[in-house]
Amino acid sequence: MNNIFKILFLLLIITNIAYAAVTARVDSKTVELGETVTYSLNVSGENIVRPVIQRLCDTDVISTSSQTSVQIINGDVKKSYILSYKFLPLKSCTIEPIKVEINSKTELSNAVSVEVKPVTAAKDSDFSLRLSSEKQELFVGETFDLTLTFKQKRDSGAVDSEFLPPKLNGFWIKNESKPLSHQEGKYTITKLTYTMAAQRDGKLNIPKAQMRIASRGSKTDIWGAWAPSIKWKTYFSNELELNIKPLPAGVNLVGDFTISTTVDKKEVNANEAVNITIKVLGAGNLEDIKSFKPSIDGVSVFDEKISIEGNLLTQKIAFVAERDFIIPSFNLKFFNPKTQEVKSIVSDEISIKVKNAKLEEELNIQREQKPVVVPQVIAENDIFTLVVTFLIGLTCGVLIILFKPFKLFKKEKTLSIKEPKVLLMKLLPYKDDAEVKDIVDILEKNIYSGEKLDLDKKALKELLKRCKID
Repeated sequence: MNNIFKILFLLLIITNIAYAAVTARVDSKTVELGETVTYSLNVSGENIVRPVIQRLCDTDVISTSSQTSVQIINGDVKKSYILSYKFLPLKSCTIEPIKVEINSKTELSNAVSVEVKPVTAAKDSDFSLRLSSEKQELFVGETFDLTLTFKQKRDSGAVDSEFLPPKLNGFWIKNESKPLSHQEGKYTITKLTYTMAAQRDGKLNIPKAQMRIASRGSKTDIWGAWAPSIKWKTYFSNELELNIKPLPAGVNLVGDFTISTTVDKKEVNANEAVNITIKVLGAGNLEDIKSFKPSIDGVSVFDEKISIEGNLLTQKIAFVAERDFIIPSFNLKFFNPKTQEVKSIVSDEISIKVKNAKLEEELNIQREQKPVVVPQVIAENDIFTLVVTFLIGLTCGVLIILFKPFKLFKKEKTLSIKEPKVLLMKLLPYKDDAEVKDIVDILEKNIYSGEKLDLDKKALKELLKRCKID
């Protein structure tokens, strides 16, 4: 009797599932890591609201599709839908029931479980993906190579592929090589190398890289016949964990470098530019080197943006002055991971001779002296002389006005903005003044950097008048 009740209960459950409004299923309940799974919802009803499903088993849905079918039995029309969601499970999981609105009523699907088994390692497998690092322990900023190797058997029958690189959070990517392939026995070996540096100390993890491969396969169609198809499978690499050590205090460069300087000329005319090129060569975090622009009293300094090509850093700096000066030495302090020592390198000082140099004038400040007024007694005999002198001067003035009036109104020649170099030379002695400095900076950028900054003519005129510059 108990067995009869069990059978009846089982038949009731099967009947409910068969006639359920929403039924969920997967095309494969057991898969190997890297294989995709298609989750389908069979929905029966006239008016449905399709559920929005973006993630299944804690992974993103790769693609979606739908099918609609209509059945007419004895004049009764029944509509059904198949909603499919393809995803790549990374671990075994259970997909909880999904809510679907049918004819303004909410229905629940059944739960579905998926088992994910680890990849069976085989020496002669068609595909394999591996990550390797030349160093497992290094310092912050120290460069190293991360190599990704992909092996593919030549007769594997792959028709398409898609590479998904690992997420390299916590690292600077300095360079990514082009894929290089070569033949090795029955395999094609492809290598891709990243040149990287760690941004922080501690344990840093490099997650798995992925390679999606499309291979030819077959499946049954709706009539039960076998039909050719394309099947995608994802191959995973190994993970890496690196131990990153901090740099010694007061040091932010790591590697091994040399520094050199070259100057185009050591003797120039006043206000003529001297150009120097600084080169730093070596393996390390060159991108962390700041501008070498120095500050020199009485010298205008213009620096170009640092450029880095491979293991060479270059910067050009221009100097303009009216007197002799010295270009100071440039130094770098860095940590050498090979010798485990902090090292400093220094370039040589360079003396520059300026021809026709302007002599430096001493600034003498004297107390203002009031003139002593000595009263004078004008004799009566001198009155006649003063009157005669006044009349002669008045007559000469009238004659000058009548015969040569243009000379009185002739304008004096003033400095022109169209002569920026002359204007700059006149203003340099007054560079300590804030307003003069602003004008000088604009003139220097226009002359030596090729910029086209506008000058305030009115402000310049008042400035020249205040400084008594002709």
